[in-house]
Amino acid sequence: MHFQALAVAALGSLAVAAPAPTRSSDLVERGSSCTFTSASQASASAKSCSNIVLKNIKVPAGETLDLSKAKDGATITFEGTTSFGYKEWKGPLIRFGGKDITIQQASGAVIDGDGSRWWDGKGTNGGKKKPKFIYAHKLQSSTIKGLHVKNSPVQVFSVQGNDVHLTDITIDNSDGDSNGGHNTDAFDVSESNGVYITGANVKNQDDCLAINSGENIQFTGATCSGGHGISIGSIGGRSSNTVKNVKIADSTVIDSDNGIRIKTISGATGSVSGVTYDNITLKNIKKKGIIIEQDYKNGGPTGKPTTGVPITDLTVSDIKGSVASSATPIYILCGKGACSDWSWSGVSLSGGKSSSKCQNVPSPAAC
Repeated sequence: MHFQALAVAALGSLAVAAPAPTRSSDLVERGSSCTFTSASQASASAKSCSNIVLKNIKVPAGETLDLSKAKDGATITFEGTTSFGYKEWKGPLIRFGGKDITIQQASGAVIDGDGSRWWDGKGTNGGKKKPKFIYAHKLQSSTIKGLHVKNSPVQVFSVQGNDVHLTDITIDNSDGDSNGGHNTDAFDVSESNGVYITGANVKNQDDCLAINSGENIQFTGATCSGGHGISIGSIGGRSSNTVKNVKIADSTVIDSDNGIRIKTISGATGSVSGVTYDNITLKNIKKKGIIIEQDYKNGGPTGKPTTGVPITDLTVSDIKGSVASSATPIYILCGKGACSDWSWSGVSLSGGKSSSKCQNVPSPAAC
């Protein structure tokens, strides 16, 4: 009886010490595997789970589904539809972070920003304050794969990290074409070392890719439709203004304003070096097939290139396809001596009219 009494007392103390469950409807936990149906509970408890399932999460207005403190080595899986309440604020709606993290989705899942509630044709340039969609910041040796994302209020992925892999991601903002979608960049990359984006399928109204700073970046096997093309830049005016060792290859750009471009900001300082564009197919480009300009300014280029952000060791090879009859196949506007050591081969673009406004085009490039 003495030992039985001790055992009962011990069990009683354990029951008192155990934390009370939050809400059974918000969290189902099996060891270190957790299924969340509440955004706040997912954000608060993600660090304790090795396998996280986000099931039909409805993120309240003005809140972030914050998974930036996920446990090292965790797997995060989206199930069903992830949706968001409406508020005019800066966002982001989702935040990822951590080391050795894998982010994926179950079959048929979708992350739906329902961006039409914010779209007004002005993007980040005015009108309603629109939340950024997904911050993939402070990721180390991590993978985001197979996500289906649609209808972002403005920019979709902001990527900052080291050894980050984004694989087979679908971004569909095509509803914004006729409903005022603007500044809906698919992937904005900055302050990173080692970002590898493969197999992206993008429909949007701005850059398919915009690299603002960073090194050792690859963008391959993509299909980009309806936006502003695959871009380096704009470069300048930030805390980090260096882009180097970039490979963009084996991709297609369709029905976009531009095909491939490099844009550096007028009067700014920085550098662009070691960039390769290879095996890119352009189809029905509306404005400029290949555009490299050192006069960029938000709201419109100045037409007068500056030399503070040199573009060196650039390779452009096997760029083929067509531009619209009113478009310019190639436009290069460099400051004097600011573009050098270029390799240019296998460029064949039909349609459009040659530009008479190119300046300081380095050999062997042609405009």
